[in-house]
Order: sequence, then structure tokens, then C-alpha cells
Amino acid sequence: MDRRIYLASPHMSDEGYELEYIKEAFDTNWIAPLGANVDSFEKEFAEKIGAKHAAALVTGTAAIHMALKAAGVEEGDIVLCQDLTFAATANAIIYQNAIPVFVDSDYETWNMNPKALEEAFEKYPNAKAVLVVHLYGLSADMDRIVDICKRYQAVLIEDAAEALGTYYKGRHVGTIGDYGVFSFNGNKVITTSGGGMLVSDNEERIAKVRFWASQSREKARYYEHRELGYNYRMSNILAGIGRGQLKVLDKRLAKKKYIFEFYKRELDHLEGVKFMPINEWNEPNYWLTCIRLNDCYSGHSKGSGILPVDIIEALEKENIESRPLWKPMHLQPFFAGYDYIGENVSGNLFEKGLCLPSDTKMTDEDLSRVCRAIKRLWYS
Repeated sequence: MDRRIYLASPHMSDEGYELEYIKEAFDTNWIAPLGANVDSFEKEFAEKIGAKHAAALVTGTAAIHMALKAAGVEEGDIVLCQDLTFAATANAIIYQNAIPVFVDSDYETWNMNPKALEEAFEKYPNAKAVLVVHLYGLSADMDRIVDICKRYQAVLIEDAAEALGTYYKGRHVGTIGDYGVFSFNGNKVITTSGGGMLVSDNEERIAKVRFWASQSREKARYYEHRELGYNYRMSNILAGIGRGQLKVLDKRLAKKKYIFEFYKRELDHLEGVKFMPINEWNEPNYWLTCIRLNDCYSGHSKGSGILPVDIIEALEKENIESRPLWKPMHLQPFFAGYDYIGENVSGNLFEKGLCLPSDTKMTDEDLSRVCRAIKRLWYS
């Protein structure tokens, strides 16, 4: 069997930048949680995306949690949350004992539908915050969402966990709202194995997040705690990996775009295949190349529709990893009791959508293998 092709896996630099920073941490014995790499990673990351301040944390989920806390979200508060997302986005709302209300997506962006967001505010005018997601590196329609949030005086948090390197009208997503969240999980464009970053132009709030994330330890000779704290700070070792990964971010983004364009060139003509939407105001990072199937039929079996699971199973037989789009939150058993505003666009995208392998280590032959396996469903 041919070697495994992954959906997205860690890709360390050929130059060994990460090892240089890790070695420096070992040589100086900064193995403990904080150190020069953490401070530098925060500064370098903020400069890279055009944010004023950043806090390096253990996960993107922790960053969402801290963003909600920094926004003043408390028990019983309403948070309007994008429905089509990974569960971590919504889980953090529950951490604060707040109440999620799920907002549908649209086909134009695959992200939060501004019309549905307006309807949600009409029903919940006192909602404390909005959590919008830049799904698969596709930017949401931010001008309209920002305008709605301002009118209702709600804090806007951007979950850009999948969108490092994505721009909306020339501005990096994650820097448009009040807070921006990024993830460095192993499958992201760059990785620190595990880790996340919270960014904001509000220096005081970021400083407070660093305090909370360090167990809320007061400045005293003894251990003094006046607030609930969290063990959320990124380690100096992982931050060193992140500093090295930042040096190759542009290369990774270029390869992600190459992968998307390869697939589009090879598969766009297949009946019923529609690629994820790329808008003129959106410069995505192409984290994962995704497609949506609409009334797909193979050439020799009219009436026998091709479903995402058919592609997934065909690829699995070739030792190739793929997966469905995220299952919406309003369809998740844990969140079944919470309100949902929309027309099930998110549900349709889940049913019809598919993520193709987008690993930056893939060769042209790997990409061709994927395309051949998919085309056989149409032409065999």
C-alpha cells in the first residue's frame, strides 16, 4: 500500500529554526513554563499579524476562554456563537457558565450569516458577546458583523484558530474585533505541538489575561491569590517551536494555496462539485481545501448519488485521510437544549461538505493520487 497521506500534519522547518530556539532554552536552563521564548513569541506574533498585544497560552481553547472572561462574560450572559465550528468554540462559553445561542452560516462565506446575527440580536438584544469563526481560513463578512456588534454594544471575539495568514480587505483576521484567537495545534498552518494565542489592542486586558493564566498569583513574597486562576501559560519550549515556525509561515501559506489550486484545476469540472467560496475581499490561508457536493452522479450510474462518505471511504482504501466538515453545534447532543437562529445552512454544509487532504508536505504525486481516487467515483 502507498504511504499514508494525512489531512494536515506538523511540518517543521527544513532549516531547523525550531531546534535553535529549543537549544537556546536548554542551554540557558529556561525549561520552566515562562522565559525569553514566550516573551519573544508574543511580540513577534503580534508584529506579524498587526496586533498590538498578545498572550501565549496552552491552547486555542484557553485563548477563547480568556477572551470571554476578558470581555466580562459571566454566568447567565448570552453569547451569540457561530453554529458551524469545532466544539471548542462553544465549550469555552460553558466554562464561563454563560449561555450560547447558535447563529447560522451563509453559503457566500460558510461563516456567520449577518442576517441571522441581526435576528439573534432582535431576540437577545442584551447579548454580551459575539463569537465569529473564520472557518477553514475563510473570512467572515466582517464589516457587516462589526457594524451589528457596535449597534448592540456587544464585544466581538474572532475565533481565527484556523485562519492564521487570512486577510479581510487587507487586514489580518483576528485583529478586526475586540479580541482574536489563534491555535497552534498540530494540524494548523504552523504548530507548537499544542498552543494558542490571544491578541487585542487592549493592553490592560492582555496583561490581565496573562495574570489569570498564571494562576492569578499576586506580586508578593508569598503565594497570594485574590482571584480564580488558571494554568494556561504556554511553555518556553513550545514558544521556541512557535518562533521557528513563524519564520516559515509564508512558505506554508504558499503551499496551502498551491494545494487548493491543484485540486481546483483537477476536480472543478466534476459534476456537482463546488469548492469553498473565495470572495474578492477575502484572501484565505487555504488551511484545508474543502468542497461541497450537490446532486453528484457518476457517469455510469445515474440516480446513484455520490455522497461525501463515498469519497471518504474511497480515499481510505488508498490510505488517504479526509473528513466531513464540522458538525454544527445545534446538532450536537450536548448543545441540543440551546437556541439556534437560522435556516440550517450549517446543517446542509455538514451533510454535503468534505475536507480534502491539505498537508503541506504533500508532493504533486500525492495530490494526483487523491485526485485519481476521487475521479474514479465519477468515471468508473
